[in-house]
Amino acid sequence: MRGLQNADMLGTSKILERILSELEEADTLEGMQRVSEALRDFYKVDHLVYHWVDSKGEQYGCGTYSVEWQEKYISENYVRIDPVIQGCYQRFHPVNWKRLDWSSKASREFLRISAQYGVGNQGYSIPIRGPNGQFALFTVNHSCSDEIWAKFTLEHRRDLILIAHYFNEKALEFEPDRQPDNPPNLSPRETDAMTLLAIGYSRAQVADKLSISEHTLRVYIESARFKLGALNTTHAVARAMSRGLIVV
Repeated sequence: MRGLQNADMLGTSKILERILSELEEADTLEGMQRVSEALRDFYKVDHLVYHWVDSKGEQYGCGTYSVEWQEKYISENYVRIDPVIQGCYQRFHPVNWKRLDWSSKASREFLRISAQYGVGNQGYSIPIRGPNGQFALFTVNHSCSDEIWAKFTLEHRRDLILIAHYFNEKALEFEPDRQPDNPPNLSPRETDAMTLLAIGYSRAQVADKLSISEHTLRVYIESARFKLGALNTTHAVARAMSRGLIVV
């Protein structure tokens, strides 16, 4: 199973949390670029790319495609014929490249040339729509069999969707026309639970401190995690702190 992530969950979750924390702290496109490279290495895929179009129609992005391919893509204005762009623009859910329409002569030629520049035969792109007509794509790309790719995307689909939106949230900080979003509102109980967890209390200690069952605590934690768009409890606490929703 060449090059695809297959490590145990204990080690990988901490590594992913660290990488996502670096994304939270990034304040330049170069910082996002470093995170995209770290995620490529984490998932052990050939490429990981974030590409968006701002409200003026200008293209920005970061990722691990070669500089030569990026220059070729721009100079040939491939955005006009790229089946991934065209296909994802019509969809709202993640797209496996093999399900796109590659039947036209232009599409087949585009695929042939992209392979010459190191683009893999498998791709998984997540379309994202933001404010002011923004359209973005988050893509992982690799060379492997259909069977291996299907297993990889099934295993990591949920995390990749979340990561795509983290990239978009960060990227929009550089978009001058962006309307600021209101931070999520945590309930008093959710705030209490997140605060105590941030201090270092165990779940049992938090439940005891709040005079609730661990089952009820779990409901509060999961609700807060969902509101914050976090991968897990540790990431939810980190996001709540970074947004000023809890203070310790």
